[in-house]
Amino acid sequence: MKRLLAIIFLAAVLFVTYWFFIKKDTRVAEPKQEAIKINKHSREFNQRVAAVVTTYLDMKNAFVDADTAAAKQAGQRLITQADSLKLDELKKDDSQILLAAQQEVSDIKANAQAMLQENALTEMREDFRMVSENLYPFLKTIGYEGEKLYWQNCPMAFGENKEGNWISSTAEILNPYLGKNHPVYKATMLGCGETKDSLK
Repeated sequence: MKRLLAIIFLAAVLFVTYWFFIKKDTRVAEPKQEAIKINKHSREFNQRVAAVVTTYLDMKNAFVDADTAAAKQAGQRLITQADSLKLDELKKDDSQILLAAQQEVSDIKANAQAMLQENALTEMREDFRMVSENLYPFLKTIGYEGEKLYWQNCPMAFGENKEGNWISSTAEILNPYLGKNHPVYKATMLGCGETKDSLK
């Protein structure tokens, strides 16, 4: 009888060991379901913001190429698109967010307008720098919901001690301040800069 109990006990120990330490590891893990992303803003609002971002990126690329005509065309479109933003939707979040966003859009338009009045590439780039300095905080203020963007910096955009920031859709550095056709550096400083932050 004792022998039978010992065998049953041993069988039970083996079964428990097999179940918890061996069989458990052979079960196929269920794939985790990703949470459904729920946008805070309406589809129309996000589309209008995306249009502003796309036009800004066109302007940035024009400065990389030192193409002042293309930069001005993008600047004009940016003003029109900024005017079409339906910021009243932000009232449901917080009136302070709405006021901050309205001020940033106003500054974006003012600096884009100033760029349109310039003819010299360096002065246009200065205004582009200010557009960037207003657009990035605007996107953070509203809780941007579009494709990933990178906040990039060149520590010598306007000389030894004057930096410039810009927004990019890629992690690759394509410097709009020193660009491909810089009068001094040519294209040697195109990759000068680093990513400081990102938005997603």
